[in-house]
Amino acid sequence: MKLFFSPTSPYARKVLACAIARDLDSQIELVPTNPHASPATLLAANPLSKIPCLVTSDGLALFDSPVIVEYLDSLEGGLPLFPRSGGARWHALKEQALADGIMDAAVGRRGEQGRPQEAARDAIMERQKDAVARALDRLESDPPSQTLDVGSISVACALGYLTLRFSDEPWREGHPKLTAWFAEFGLNPCIARTKPQA
Repeated sequence: MKLFFSPTSPYARKVLACAIARDLDSQIELVPTNPHASPATLLAANPLSKIPCLVTSDGLALFDSPVIVEYLDSLEGGLPLFPRSGGARWHALKEQALADGIMDAAVGRRGEQGRPQEAARDAIMERQKDAVARALDRLESDPPSQTLDVGSISVACALGYLTLRFSDEPWREGHPKLTAWFAEFGLNPCIARTKPQA
């Protein structure tokens, strides 16, 4: 398998962390990619020029981290990351969606920061900041479990991205339960090994 990725992408980190958790990382060739440059190799696999993009061993190109992670979970062996049924399944999927929403807002806001200031841009950035704040408050009131699943891994990757890109707005303030959860969960090899570097 081949994974187009960027080391600072929280979505790519989620895929890599899930691959490590399922002991599949040795089967994946990492291809560092700048999607903003729209390289021909990425476009051949993903016409949207977005990462992560996984090309399976039989040549099928998959994109968007939830799809890729579900594919990895379908492979034989390893720890299942998607609980098969019941409340645990819906809780994990809800956490994945909440974490992906945090990533969407944070990545979008990060992209807007480099543009000239104007009222419309500032309003978008403030809306994204507020969405992240509300999501953090929700996670504080109901922190993820220490169970290694798609939800908890996604939340850890979202919090890692906030730590990397918005260090001047420490998310830990006012979120002691979430901070304690992140400190403990971050010891998992799949999270520790994929910690983004600036």
